[in-house]
Amino acid sequence: MINTLHDLDLYGSLVLTRVDFNVPMDENGKITDDTRIRESIPTIKYIIDNRGIPVIISHLGRPNGKVNMKYSLAPVAKRLEELMGEPVHFATDCIGAGAEDVVHQRHFGEIALLENLRFHPEEEANDPEFAARIAELGELYINDAFGTCHRAHASTVELANIYVTEKAVGFLLEKELKYLGEALENPERPFVAILGGSKVSGKIDVIRQLLTKCDTILIGGGMMFTFYKAMGLEIGNSLIEEDRVSLAAELIAEAKQLGVTLLLPTDVVVADSFSNDATFKTVSIERIEAGWIGMDIGEKTCEQFNSIITSAKTVVWNGPMGVFEMPNFESGTRSVAKAMVRATEAGAITIIGGGDSAAAIHKFNLEKQVSHVSTGGGASLEFLEGKILPGVKALEVLTRSTYSFSNNLDNE
Repeated sequence: MINTLHDLDLYGSLVLTRVDFNVPMDENGKITDDTRIRESIPTIKYIIDNRGIPVIISHLGRPNGKVNMKYSLAPVAKRLEELMGEPVHFATDCIGAGAEDVVHQRHFGEIALLENLRFHPEEEANDPEFAARIAELGELYINDAFGTCHRAHASTVELANIYVTEKAVGFLLEKELKYLGEALENPERPFVAILGGSKVSGKIDVIRQLLTKCDTILIGGGMMFTFYKAMGLEIGNSLIEEDRVSLAAELIAEAKQLGVTLLLPTDVVVADSFSNDATFKTVSIERIEAGWIGMDIGEKTCEQFNSIITSAKTVVWNGPMGVFEMPNFESGTRSVAKAMVRATEAGAITIIGGGDSAAAIHKFNLEKQVSHVSTGGGASLEFLEGKILPGVKALEVLTRSTYSFSNNLDNE
């Protein structure tokens, strides 16, 4: 069983709260997307409203176990303070006297944010002594950082293990597990998965898992060209994983054997160079010429995909349909995003699986018009692969079915 926030008595307690504040910043240290900070606010507010004191811990970037002020959480503390409208007291370390002083001087209604966990190599090493030192700063433990749950790090695994019963999921992590878990275990049908991105190799286990769950899988992005190669088609200079061609053929055969529709685009947008300023045109998949590069799915494919998506009852999308970062090749990804919105409006459960898909839906300002946008790219992929996430496993209070919540979750 895994506790939710409602299962714990927060009154008067210092609540260690693991969040994912790994937000993008520009060269001047300015936060360019504060989504992950905003998503953590319901949990932080709940702790405060229930007279607990949130002691927030997070990582930022990859400082490789060394203090590097480029990755300091100080700008995050400032932004959190603006969003909360309350003072955020920042500690210049996550352990030791400096952290202890900041934490133990806090009163009800105040927030403590500790410096980057990854300034210490022990964090990524899942070091138990490091976790024990962090544990000295709190009486309860909350994990609300889905984006780190696939990593066996000290703040997600060893720290959770210290709190034998006094631990729980935060609202964001609860939401992630509920949406993704129900999509895989009890989807309303038709269940459609949309998979894109550059490489088949990164999605092999996802495809295999979804072949046992889905009614239809739509394939787009750079990975489609490895499938085309397996079908004996000319792909020009398009992205190809030569060592995955035979595997792509196997996946096509597996889908046929299982009675699952594995649908590839019928037309593609090709360009004479990998540039937004390149000459481009739309051709059928049988007419990709030597030297040309596949950049996006074509209009006929968009129409076909849209029809399938808007007729579905559960849709999971992971990976863009083309090079959406370039305006001339964003149409396919935008089309799928809009179809997800229409499916949501028709009553479907629509889930964006983090990473580039989340970046795309944010780019098109449609993130609030779908059921759920995951905050964890790698974590959502591993969840869709059917893997047990170590950070979630460590939250189990009793050994029971994986990701089984207490009764409170069902009553929400």
